[in-house]
Amino acid sequence: MAFLPYVDEEKLAPEHRDLLTRKINLSRLLVNSPGMARSFLGLGSYIRHQSELDPRLRELAILQVGWMTRSEYEFTHHVKIGRDFGVTNDDIHGMIAETEGQASSLDSLTRAVLRGTREMVNDLAMKEITFTEIRISLSPEHMTDLVATIAFYCGVVRLLATMRVDNEPEYQEVLDEFPMPN
Repeated sequence: MAFLPYVDEEKLAPEHRDLLTRKINLSRLLVNSPGMARSFLGLGSYIRHQSELDPRLRELAILQVGWMTRSEYEFTHHVKIGRDFGVTNDDIHGMIAETEGQASSLDSLTRAVLRGTREMVNDLAMKEITFTEIRISLSPEHMTDLVATIAFYCGVVRLLATMRVDNEPEYQEVLDEFPMPN
């Protein structure tokens, strides 16, 4: 159960109702502070809809953050979102295999991005060798967007955990398909 209330649209001032275009629990909790919600959701919107970073790579990096931190909310939501951006079940199985130190059929850039994501989750920063490997394939703009995306979602999972945001029941099917390890 969440530590703060989920706010519904009718309880918001009219000028803030646009913050609930996605009526998910994360948004409904964030609108307890409309200014924070607007800024937070604005960066999330940029990452998803305006960044020039390859959306499949972006979503796999986000899924890696969710998987590594055991954030069911983040992982399940981005499995569904990722599918809209070209992430396949094979990609997800590959990400899980890479996390467990097993070989996958993922291409070398994707493997490097996932490794860099794991390094940021576990060690705060991406190792120079990993950064350099990814940088060969990505422009400075894409590299900036990738690192900022990983960092943002490292923050998102901490917000979700601290506020104890409940996952919506319709996302359980993702966990049935991809059960998270204990």
